[in-house]
Amino acid sequence: MTHPQQNQILNKSQIEQKIIRMAYEIYEQNFEEQELVLAGIDQTGYTLAEMLTRELQKISPIAVTLIRASINKAAPATTPVQLQPESIDLKDKPIVLVDDVLNTGRILTYALAAFLQYNPRKIEIATLVNRSHTLFPVAATYTGYSLATTLRNHISVVLQEDEVAAYLI
Repeated sequence: MTHPQQNQILNKSQIEQKIIRMAYEIYEQNFEEQELVLAGIDQTGYTLAEMLTRELQKISPIAVTLIRASINKAAPATTPVQLQPESIDLKDKPIVLVDDVLNTGRILTYALAAFLQYNPRKIEIATLVNRSHTLFPVAATYTGYSLATTLRNHISVVLQEDEVAAYLI
């Protein structure tokens, strides 16, 4: 998949470097934890969470559990967030909620609400690209790249086997 009409803002090696740095930051902030839950928002957020999990497993002794949070982005208020696996115990566990782009914070706000019912110890947010246009009270704890954009711009993050990049559209 190529994006000839779009401006690439991050290439594969830059994204990999940012993921490594984010993993170190997550470890530094959670070094006393025995276990950490990374919850990736389906699709690209989950792929990013997988990449962060691999890096965390390389650098830390913390047991990392990866879960998928599926949310209907078109109607997040009317469709409950689905967690997979469903059987995971999140009570009193530190959670890092992972998404590829933080724009308005709307999707992350609905995802946060879903996790609060499990009474976690804490919830942090990790995002590869932070656009700084939040309309909801959500702030990223860990950010790979901050970018000032107009409201008309969009960010497309591609984390696939044949292409890893981020584009400004």
